[in-house]
Amino acid sequence: MTEAQKLRLERQLWNIANELRGKMDADEFRDYILGFIFYKYLSEKQHLFANQLLETEDTKEYNDLADEGDIEAIREESLEKLGYFLRPNELFSAVTSRGNADVQGGNNFILEELERILNAIEQSTMGNESEDDFNKLFEDIDLASTKLGRTPNARNQLISKVLAHLDAIDFQLDKVDADVLGDAYEYLIAQFASGAGKKAGEFYTPQQVSRILAKLVTLDKKRIKSAYDPTCGSGSLLLRVAKEAEVGAFYGQELNRTTYNLARMNMILHDVHFSRFDIRQEDTLEEPQHLDERFEVIVANPPFSAKWKGSNNPLNETDDRFSQYGKIAPSSKADFAFVQHMIYQLAENGTATVILPHGVLFRGAAEGVIREYIIKELNYLDAVIGLPPNLFYGTSIPACILVFKKCRVHDDNIMFIDASAEFEKVGNQNALTDAHVHKIIETYENRIPVEKYAYTAPLSEIAENGYNLNIPRYVDTFEEEDEINLNDVAKTLHALERDIKTTDKTIAGFCAELGISTPFVI
Repeated sequence: MTEAQKLRLERQLWNIANELRGKMDADEFRDYILGFIFYKYLSEKQHLFANQLLETEDTKEYNDLADEGDIEAIREESLEKLGYFLRPNELFSAVTSRGNADVQGGNNFILEELERILNAIEQSTMGNESEDDFNKLFEDIDLASTKLGRTPNARNQLISKVLAHLDAIDFQLDKVDADVLGDAYEYLIAQFASGAGKKAGEFYTPQQVSRILAKLVTLDKKRIKSAYDPTCGSGSLLLRVAKEAEVGAFYGQELNRTTYNLARMNMILHDVHFSRFDIRQEDTLEEPQHLDERFEVIVANPPFSAKWKGSNNPLNETDDRFSQYGKIAPSSKADFAFVQHMIYQLAENGTATVILPHGVLFRGAAEGVIREYIIKELNYLDAVIGLPPNLFYGTSIPACILVFKKCRVHDDNIMFIDASAEFEKVGNQNALTDAHVHKIIETYENRIPVEKYAYTAPLSEIAENGYNLNIPRYVDTFEEEDEINLNDVAKTLHALERDIKTTDKTIAGFCAELGISTPFVI
């Protein structure tokens, strides 16, 4: 698929979303559109897979298959290879056709049937290895919501129309790279994020920021055993890592139920087999789901300065993730609690990158103690990268990226990069270009100081600064203003004075001709 075709697919999908825009908020119609796209994807996958199995049979088209014995055989194969199963009459096109049938006095009401089919997809996985990955996956699609229409018939008409628009698009799953549809899906997530305001931060990290994190953790690596995101949102950060290196298995945890569903759909749409990902829903700090695992790569964009129980939960004092640092992260700011969690889960040969607010670089009290321990006792902090403000949906505050390694090559210094002034405006947001991303990665990789941009600070200097990591202490970006020539300023003032006198004289002449007083004293 060419870039132009890919853009057309993205535009087609976004235009379909417009059918629902105006009836509900962006984060609400997102659930319907992305859910239906996912249903169509599963349906087309099932159709192609079944037709391959039927190649040597008398009936070669799955839509025409009526023999229950053959359908049962396809069901068993599908559950093993795809992880789910759809009967011929449950395929997306069949349901869409019934919903848009022009029948005089007949019945084209499909909402109840559609709900049953979405439940049936989940039910088909029960007792199989894929069960956890499909459990309650469609729960956010509420076909009885009055926001879709006041009456059941109005809702049926709208949903049938949306399905018909989607059915007209050929996903070409047998011809194109799986990432094409997956990327189009991510494009929609980004579009929804831009309209969802503060809620967007819960499920989406801007693509270029994701690229930086992914490139940082995969430098010099072609294959990674495992990648983990403790606050995985829609899973976009994990999938971005897979664009930089081959990833054996993906692990993630997400608190928000809807976003957790989005992440699992995103994985499957990027053709990540259900046996290769393990995404779970729970509070990462209170109920970590992968505590016994260690990961080669960890990426995260946790909620900035989120509240957590901190020292109010006595169990945290003895929790191996938090207990060795001398202090527990404050209950009003969980930033360092997430860092401690990531360090605990990081493999000895691993790299972790995390996006955090600038406050973690210089705040004192418990956070100062934890920061000092990470640098002085553990020596895991490898780099601090300052990002421009207003990059993220839902907040305009500047953020930074911290890079952690347990086996550091350059263990006598920390790299500071101040990229805060390098961005371009895109609407109301700031954005990073490919050139900005390349410069950050190249600077980190080369570890060579760049005037007003990057500096390699010895650990002794950081100790002298009381383990304060505020970037301006290390990267001097001060720009001297040009000298003012007072003679030139005086000449400009004299010229203005002459112009004013000339204008006053002209106005006074007009006033004399009209026989009225001038509006100023001559």
